[in-house]
Amino acid sequence: MDSSGDTAKAVDIYRDTWVRFLGYANEVGEAFRALVPVSFVWGSYAVATAYVTADAVDKGKKAAIAHGDNPGKTTRVAVAVVDTFVWQALASVIIPGFTINRVCAASLYLLGKTTRWPLPARKWTTTAIGLSTIPFIITPIDRSVDFLLDSSLRKVYNEGKKHD
Repeated sequence: MDSSGDTAKAVDIYRDTWVRFLGYANEVGEAFRALVPVSFVWGSYAVATAYVTADAVDKGKKAAIAHGDNPGKTTRVAVAVVDTFVWQALASVIIPGFTINRVCAASLYLLGKTTRWPLPARKWTTTAIGLSTIPFIITPIDRSVDFLLDSSLRKVYNEGKKHD
């Protein structure tokens, strides 16, 4: 809502709809790494990176509209694009991709050391563990990236908070 309370917040297709799940494509790719060709995993990163880029461009366009012909418009647009891209790259691609990769690698290793299950069973179990981990890592990673950017990059451009 705006300050008068009269209008509802506009729906952001990159954050408030199913499109948001495209940002998690690489985590799904990492969870399936033991079962699929590596090209599938890299393809999942391409989908997630396209999502991140599209969201950053969208936020830049919205900043351009919001700032019209005001002085400093170019800077505000650049801040919106950079803040969104860095946040999304860290919170949606890099950190969760690494996390799921390591969870799956560790689980495959531990299953190999602690069970006599055949390799296909261990691989499917690893994939299930990876997929089931995704919902638990999203909020802590998002909050950590907010803290990281609030403590570093956002101080550089005096934003102090994420760009909406």
